[in-house]
Amino acid sequence: MQHHQIAMLGTGLIGDFYSAALHAQRSRDRVRVVYSRSEERGRAFRERWDIAESTTDMKAAIEHPEVDVVVIGVPNFLHEEAVAAAAEAGKAVLCTKPLGRNAEEARRMLDTVERAGVFGGYLEDLCYTPKTTKAVRAVHAGTIGEVTWVRSREAHPGPHSAWFWDGRLTGGGAIVDLGCHCIEIIRNYVGKDNRPLEVLCHADTLVHPIGDEDNAVALIRFESGALGQFEVSWTFRGGMDLRDEVAGTQGTIWVNNFLRTGFEMFSAGGSGGGYVAEKSEAHRGWMFPVGDEAAELGYIDMFTDMFQAIENGTPPRESFYDGYVVNAVMDAAFRSARSRSWETVELADWRGGQAARIGSGRAPETHDGQVVIKREILPDGRHKLILKDPASGDYTDRVVAAPGS
Repeated sequence: MQHHQIAMLGTGLIGDFYSAALHAQRSRDRVRVVYSRSEERGRAFRERWDIAESTTDMKAAIEHPEVDVVVIGVPNFLHEEAVAAAAEAGKAVLCTKPLGRNAEEARRMLDTVERAGVFGGYLEDLCYTPKTTKAVRAVHAGTIGEVTWVRSREAHPGPHSAWFWDGRLTGGGAIVDLGCHCIEIIRNYVGKDNRPLEVLCHADTLVHPIGDEDNAVALIRFESGALGQFEVSWTFRGGMDLRDEVAGTQGTIWVNNFLRTGFEMFSAGGSGGGYVAEKSEAHRGWMFPVGDEAAELGYIDMFTDMFQAIENGTPPRESFYDGYVVNAVMDAAFRSARSRSWETVELADWRGGQAARIGSGRAPETHDGQVVIKREILPDGRHKLILKDPASGDYTDRVVAAPGS
């Protein structure tokens, strides 16, 4: 059984979550050295996670002779530099979301790892939450038929680090921060061979005095005819809202990943208050803790997938190419928000397949030569059919006995 020595780049909240996951379930993998732009933060992080070394030299951390995997958790504007250094050093590289600040930057990073022949994994944790993993598996097994519509929502009061709020460093506001999660969740449900064609987006700055959007809603049209819908907000109050809905021709899935998932706690202000859950704003009254955040947010299963893929020489569930596609969809969303019209998703490199139109391989149900539009069961057990005459185009309804009666 292999074990890995990791260079952790970044000491923010994401670095804490990554280290908690790495040093927990897969404890044979250890962070060997941590890089921080601040010597003080690096030292504190090293002590917090029992790491042997810290440094303010990114290149030195990446080229550490005992390190074989580089985990990138630094701000967006440093991703490309870090990826290039890791690829040059011949190290496997795992990069946090979003891969780039735009599709052009993401494409360059994809090209960099592929030219170097190193492993590139995209750390999109919310695609690995236990609920999402099980729901996606059910969808791909055909449990709800063909997917027609997916809604993914992420909303909270805003990021926890100053650089997040500066679009010059990040590439945008809530769309770049949260929309990347939603887009890739949607892609997992509709199928990654299903090409995203165009986007219609409304974005606005409603609350925070910043230069980028703090709220946005977008529609993504896929080749199959399926529609994706994402809603993102940096102005939601009351915690972090992570919800998904999936509609299919034969069923529906609702997923609530984080807020009010069955663990509720009330405090009138007793001792022992403090951190409740990520983005939680409450320390008294009714609160909604999360049992194991690293697990519930997908970090543990994400790293398990990444390291197993490295060891087996197989692609991870989320790759640099996936990150590039997500950036291309976000670029189209920004263009749409400016033009106030549908904008094409510009993918210079499409590696997916070709998705069939929803319903194209399915023969409609018929009754007495007429097409059954809908069938419903009445209180007495009989069936009511809504029928369409294929010759005239007329619609009628008819009540019939239950099949087999």
